[in-house]
Amino acid sequence: MTVLTEGRIIRVVRAAEAMLSQRAGSSVVLEDPEDLGGRGRTTVVRVRVAQNPFSQARTLVIKALPVDEEPHAFHREIAAYKYATTLPTQSRPGPQIIASDAQARVLVLSDLGHGRSMSGLLTGRDVTEAVHAVSAWGQALGRMHAATFGGESDFRALLRRGANSAQDVNVLRDQAVRAFSLFDGALRALDVPVPPRVTGMLANACDLFTEGEHRAFSTSDVGPENILINGEGVQFMDYEWGGFRDAILDVAYSQVTCGSVLSAPSQRASDPAVRERLEEALVDAWRAEVALIWPALSNRRVLARRLLAARLLWVWLSTVWMLPLDGLQPTVADIVEAGIGGTVDLAGAGTDDLAVVGASLSGANGHLHDLALYTSDPRVLVTRWADLATAAGRAGDDVLSATAVRIGAALTRDWLT
Repeated sequence: MTVLTEGRIIRVVRAAEAMLSQRAGSSVVLEDPEDLGGRGRTTVVRVRVAQNPFSQARTLVIKALPVDEEPHAFHREIAAYKYATTLPTQSRPGPQIIASDAQARVLVLSDLGHGRSMSGLLTGRDVTEAVHAVSAWGQALGRMHAATFGGESDFRALLRRGANSAQDVNVLRDQAVRAFSLFDGALRALDVPVPPRVTGMLANACDLFTEGEHRAFSTSDVGPENILINGEGVQFMDYEWGGFRDAILDVAYSQVTCGSVLSAPSQRASDPAVRERLEEALVDAWRAEVALIWPALSNRRVLARRLLAARLLWVWLSTVWMLPLDGLQPTVADIVEAGIGGTVDLAGAGTDDLAVVGASLSGANGHLHDLALYTSDPRVLVTRWADLATAAGRAGDDVLSATAVRIGAALTRDWLT
C-alpha cells in the first residue's frame, strides 16, 4: 500500500467514524482497515467495529468518492441503496445501507463477508457447479424484480430527497442512446448493410431504459464480476447506477456478460453448447420467479424475442465502445465517455474532427471500462455476435441472425486477420 493510498484510507475511516458517532450520539471506533479496491477514484474499505454501543455488527464496509466528484450520481447511488434496504430480506439484492453523507461522499454499508465470486465459479472445472451458480443468479434477479415491480414511485421519492437533478442521471441509458446514434455510421464504416428492422429493434431496446411493461429495480451492472455468493445466496455488489428499467435488460445483460466469461479462449466452457446450457439455466430460473407477475413471459417464444432486442443493444454497445475511428485513437468508448459521441459521424469524420474529439477526452470519467459489459478483447466481441446469431436462429429471427453473422465477420476481418 502506498503512502498516498494509506493516507486516503485513513481519511475515509475517520470520516465514517465521525458520521457514525454523530448518528449514534456516542463514540464509534473503527479499526483494522482493509483496502478492497474500487473503481476509478472510489475507495472501498472493510473495517472492524472496535467500539459501538448500539450495534452488533463486527465489520462494516465504507465506500467513499472524492468530494469533487459530480454529486448527482452519488445521490442516485444513495437512493438505490436506501430503496433496496427497505425490501424483504429474501428479495434484497445485496448490502444494506447503514449511514451516508452526501456532502462528504461517504457510504457505510453492511459487510457481506467472504464468499465465492460468480466469475470464479463460471471459470471453474465443474460445469454442474456453474449451472447451479447461474440458476441462483437468475433466481436472485427474478426475486429482486418481482419484489420491486410497481415500486418506482417510492424510488423516485428517495431521489427527490437527495437532489432533483439526480432523477436525470442514468449513465447507461445515455450511453445506449449515444451509441445508437452511431449505429448507421459505424456499420457503414464496416461495410455492413443493416436491415431497417434491426435498426428498429435497437431503437426499441433503448426505450426499455425509460419505458417497458416489466419495469423493476436493477442494481444496473448485474454482470458476474459484481456478484458474490455467500451463505445467504447471490449478492449484487455495486449499486452505483441503480434504478428502475425494464427487467428484460437485466436478463439480457446477464446473458451477454456470462457468455463473455465463458468464451475466454483459456476456458473449458468456450464450447458454445455449454454457454447455451448456462444461459438457458439462468433464464429459466429468472422466469420461474416472475411468472406470476408477468405471465406472458412464460411463453418461451415471447420471452426469446424480447431478450433478443435487449441482447442486441448490449452487444452493440460493447462493440461501439471499442470501435476505432479510422484506425486512430481514441476509440468510441473514449468518445462516449467524454459525452460527445452523438455528434460524431464515424463514416464521415475527418482528421480535424478526430483531433477535436481526442482533445476532449480529459473529461472522461473512466467508469465505462469498469463495467462487466466492457471488454477490450476483440475475440470476446466476435463471440458475442456469434452467440447473438445463434440465439436469433433458435428464436426463428433469420434477419437478425444473418446481420449478427455479417457484423461478426466484419470485426473478424478488421481485428483478427
